Amino acid sequence: MSQKILASRAGLDFVQPGAIVEAALDMVLANDSSSSLVINSFKNAGGERVFDPARVVMVPDHFTPNKDIASAQIVKDLCDFAAHQNLTHRFEGSRSGIAHVLLTEGGLALPGELIIGADSRAVTYGALGAFATGMGASDVAAALITGKAWFKVPQSIQVKLSGSFPPLVGAMDLALAILRELGPEGAHYQAIEFSGPLLSHLDMTARQTVANLMVEAGAKAALFGVDRVTTSYLEGRALRSWRSVAPDREAEYTRVVKLDVSQLEPLVARPHSPHDQAPARRAGYEPLDQVFIGSCACGRLEDLRVAAQVLQGQQVHPRVRLLVIPATPSIYLEAAREGLLETFVAAGGTVGPPSCGPCSGGHLGVLALGEVGLATCNRNYRGRMGHPTSRVYLAGPAVAAAGAVMGRVAEPEEVAS
Repeated sequence: MSQKILASRAGLDFVQPGAIVEAALDMVLANDSSSSLVINSFKNAGGERVFDPARVVMVPDHFTPNKDIASAQIVKDLCDFAAHQNLTHRFEGSRSGIAHVLLTEGGLALPGELIIGADSRAVTYGALGAFATGMGASDVAAALITGKAWFKVPQSIQVKLSGSFPPLVGAMDLALAILRELGPEGAHYQAIEFSGPLLSHLDMTARQTVANLMVEAGAKAALFGVDRVTTSYLEGRALRSWRSVAPDREAEYTRVVKLDVSQLEPLVARPHSPHDQAPARRAGYEPLDQVFIGSCACGRLEDLRVAAQVLQGQQVHPRVRLLVIPATPSIYLEAAREGLLETFVAAGGTVGPPSCGPCSGGHLGVLALGEVGLATCNRNYRGRMGHPTSRVYLAGPAVAAAGAVMGRVAEPEEVAS
């Protein structure tokens, strides 16, 4: 899939892994964590107008609502740039949320496309069958001017998925299991392609979670093939015409990984690596200070439903701060309509405005000296969510909700019993 997309955008019939190509881009993204560097690089390079106002998106999501004067200036500069460039798609103020969820939700990332972002989690759009990847600020600035970027064509790994999930086991557990199989560098500068009978049972939320986490194995991109799940998701949503890409039967892969999820159980990644994993039932009894449910990995409506299912009729442990942040305004509104937000607040949680929240230690729930957090995020390296002495466990929404009730890492079944 990666070779076909890159060849198409480079105007070539075929490209081999290892080849260097210059390719036309379908979408370019920056957010407030990267926008200052991108905008400065754009101006320093002599940039005046972006290549296509309809294909550039800049989203304030890390530090909004503005947490201090410095972040307020960053967001203002981003919004001023977007206004000056007459960008077609604006996500500011009450319309803002997590960029990687807004783009898929808004039909701005589509199958067969080539997308870059000044953020590593741009790989999320691979859930829709796009080749999407993160790049540095100077590369993104050049792309804003030219509409192109250069790529080294990656080799590919195939991950075949089968079986059916046990109760309250889901996409985050699957993503962690794949990371455990591949290791920290197992997919270094390679594209991961997902296939197998499980895919017909993986909704778009699950696919986005899995694609999102693959950066932690070093992946350049992570792609799902286009099927009924994809077409159903895009119906009435896609803002452009699109054409899917599928691998040839004789496509060559550097490695084929087979994973049956039938025996998968709720997993936890322990501090300070997504690869240091254990089943939730034996991850230890370290007391938790905070639980965060949200992020571009697990802040979608389906994730909130799972968390609310576990929290229904329960109370958050007196020691724990539970923070729930829906990824976008539309998810927030639907969660309110379904009564999910009421469930979280009634249980003793706090619901925050759509944003990245504490995921990268920037805002809303930063951890203090020595505190321990459990989060539905994608990274937990030392100091990621706050003080360098804090510790963060990663898990899916069911385990996170159970941890909020028990005051420690726990299996969802413990709460039910």
